[in-house]
Amino acid sequence: MKHFYVFPGQGAQYTGMGKDLYDNNAEVRAMMERANEILGFRLTDIMFEGTAEELRQTKVTQPAVFLHSVAMAKALSVVPDAVAGHSLGEFSALVVAGALSFEEGLRLVSKRALSMQVCCEAVPGAMAAILALDDEVVEAVCAATEGVVVAANYNCPGQLVISGEQGAVEVACVKAKEAGARRAMPLPVGGAFHSPLMEPARKELAMAIAEAEFSAPRCPIYQNVDAKPHTDPEQIKQNLIAQLTSPVRWTQTVQQMVADGVEQITELGPGAVLQGLVRKVSADLPVESKSTLV
Repeated sequence: MKHFYVFPGQGAQYTGMGKDLYDNNAEVRAMMERANEILGFRLTDIMFEGTAEELRQTKVTQPAVFLHSVAMAKALSVVPDAVAGHSLGEFSALVVAGALSFEEGLRLVSKRALSMQVCCEAVPGAMAAILALDDEVVEAVCAATEGVVVAANYNCPGQLVISGEQGAVEVACVKAKEAGARRAMPLPVGGAFHSPLMEPARKELAMAIAEAEFSAPRCPIYQNVDAKPHTDPEQIKQNLIAQLTSPVRWTQTVQQMVADGVEQITELGPGAVLQGLVRKVSADLPVESKSTLV
């Protein structure tokens, strides 16, 4: 059976995430304590007992979701036939596939989070989910709107997230509803992720990735930028760099997995967002989520 594992991105976090893993698995506990040392603050304390507001801080959210996802894979001794991750989740996927060490992955995630936060503070940005409108129509709306606004997350058929300058996103939402969208819903995020406004963060991350040690993964990783499986370390690095200013092609990724013969998908990490999206792309594909050992 071809069993693929997928990993969620920012937004899946919740208070208490990973505590059962920490309490019941010595290897995971050591991994989490190592993460606290690398980051220079006790991330686990915020994961286990922090408020929703504390968990929403980008410097916390991204390492927390990454750590929970990788810890879940370690606790289950996962041996995937292929992996993929949604945005941030691509780093979790790379570690589980063996392309990056845990320590290297965490450092890159932390650098990514801090660089993105700087971009968010420098230029006000926004994101919005457009529901029940064909992708091509949403793309046309963005192209016809003055200012920076682009398609950012192709999540599933009928759900495309747009991203860009605050004013441009607001105008595009109005145009999308006029074009027949059921909803155009602003998202509670701190900036314009996966848009040209993330270019300074892309440059910062590119330097960090260039210095990081990548290995050939044990299995293919389907990457966000082109929805295709990759095993060449240099190509993986280039795709990872491009990801910050490129759309997440999750719909196309799941479609490619199905075309490649996947028989089971398991989501590892907090929440079950990807499980829902996968089902909307391919209703007959067996998919499950695991976020705890219970």
